[in-house]
Amino acid sequence: MERRTIGAAALAVGAVGLGCMPMSWAYSASRQRGEESLRAVHRALDLGSTLLDTADMYGPFTNELLLGRVLKERRQEAFVSTKVGLLVGEQHVVANGRPGYVKRACDASLRRLQTDVIDLYQLHRADPEVPVEETWGAMAELVQAGKVRALGLCAMGARGGRRNGARLHDATIRQLQRVQQVFPVSTVQAELSVWSPEALESLLPWCTARRVGFLAAMPLGNGFLTGTLTPGEGFEPDDVRARHPRFTAEMMAANQPIVAGLRRIATRHGNEVTPAQVALAWVLAQGPDVVPVPGTKQERWVTENAASAALRLTPEDLTEVAELPGAQGSWD
Repeated sequence: MERRTIGAAALAVGAVGLGCMPMSWAYSASRQRGEESLRAVHRALDLGSTLLDTADMYGPFTNELLLGRVLKERRQEAFVSTKVGLLVGEQHVVANGRPGYVKRACDASLRRLQTDVIDLYQLHRADPEVPVEETWGAMAELVQAGKVRALGLCAMGARGGRRNGARLHDATIRQLQRVQQVFPVSTVQAELSVWSPEALESLLPWCTARRVGFLAAMPLGNGFLTGTLTPGEGFEPDDVRARHPRFTAEMMAANQPIVAGLRRIATRHGNEVTPAQVALAWVLAQGPDVVPVPGTKQERWVTENAASAALRLTPEDLTEVAELPGAQGSWD
């Protein structure tokens, strides 16, 4: 697989990463299968999808524990990315950016991941009660201590919608400008997909101008852009899509032209090419510092996603994607 070098720390990773969140968080957690997820992680490494993206809150903690079982055997083949800054309560998630907590959380992540260094440590969300510079300073001390190699920032949750997305991305840029004064930002992780392209307006250009790597979260639109979901499909209560405005039966039906457009493009590239691969190739085409991080717990989808790194969209393809109708249903 093509490798991409991103960020101030010159991080070398496979062009397509693996989002590990679905293995134990947000997508029908009651139906998790640990062995299936382990096979998916091993397959990703076999194919060169070296960036494994997790967080301490996924589970919580069980996601890192699962990855630790793989890293114990294959640490040298993997690029480990985890996150800090969010705590899971009984009914809600809260931010914690206190320096002492950040350092303790890092040590705990290292133990669960069964490694002595984290390649990329990301601030999941800034704590409104703690100046972000203080949190970032504690993270920088972890780099200096040799526990972390590089730092990244996750964008504020710009849930689908042009107005909301633009506003929150501007707020993220202000955060980035502040923490850059403390220690270099190597990556920004934010949602970017064919049906959520808001990051193209300001956030991605900001990153590109400074050679900050961009990790594209949810590049398959929570699974919608794969073309494998049908309108009216029910989601379990613990599945994040059960509460997402774009996953009502009405909105899924209304957004089918987007999938149809991706399928048309896929057909031109051969019978084996899928809408999901076109969607990921579109993300890859947004710049050499962009790495999509599709999430899955199934080996077959890992294989399909990795193959998208070899798909080259033509200028005509990219124009056709740009002319697709905007997604309906948002948090605005």
